Amino acid sequence: MQTIFIKTSQNVTIEYELATLWERLLALLLDMVIVYVFDLILVTLLRAAFFSNAESSLLLSVLYGLLPIVIFLIYQFAMEALADGQTLGKRALKIKVLRLNMDGSGLSDYMLRSIFYLIDLFFSAGILAALLISTTKKRQRLGDMTANTTVVKLEPSYPLKLEDILKISTLDDYQPVYPEVRNLSEKDMLLIKGTIVRFSKHKNQAHRKAVNDLALHLRQILDIPDIPRDRIGFLKTLIKDYIVLTR
Repeated sequence: MQTIFIKTSQNVTIEYELATLWERLLALLLDMVIVYVFDLILVTLLRAAFFSNAESSLLLSVLYGLLPIVIFLIYQFAMEALADGQTLGKRALKIKVLRLNMDGSGLSDYMLRSIFYLIDLFFSAGILAALLISTTKKRQRLGDMTANTTVVKLEPSYPLKLEDILKISTLDDYQPVYPEVRNLSEKDMLLIKGTIVRFSKHKNQAHRKAVNDLALHLRQILDIPDIPRDRIGFLKTLIKDYIVLTR
């Protein structure tokens, strides 16, 4: 499982799980099926309307070869631009395009990604894209590198549930430390719990920074004057307080 940390425009660092090569491939295949069906319908209509004589056979052959590529590029750009980084295939696989230095991507990013499909997919038969996604740290094809984007999962491989938090040992005699935690939601608690779990499994600098950033962000939104230097301990205390105060 490869992950990446992205800082949003609100200066909050969020960890995302990168989409695998196979997830991106399946999404691409679904998109290609959609484009193929649309192309088949369009060519049939054009042939019936404009290419009914034999003299047009050469032009029709060119149309058969180029039109699917043009439709595919337009489809990729339009869908990602209008659907916040998702084509129909990506939506089915629950993955999306994300810019590496902010929480959103612009039209120019989606345009670059679409244009570079010519190299990543068509000119290299998809070999270049597969090779780069498999070997680069951020799982980027050439279009991703140019647009400074990658593709992430919208749902983690091992999603946490509220029941996972409630399995914490009994807190019947526990006195809450931070009553402000009432202002948080179950989704916030799952984020905190997930951050703790990932840090316990991978105690590297990136996860340590994520823990610290999350603790400081929670301190700010909860208006807590001071928090302990033990950031993990602070996050665990928030979880315990939330359970006691909301159950």
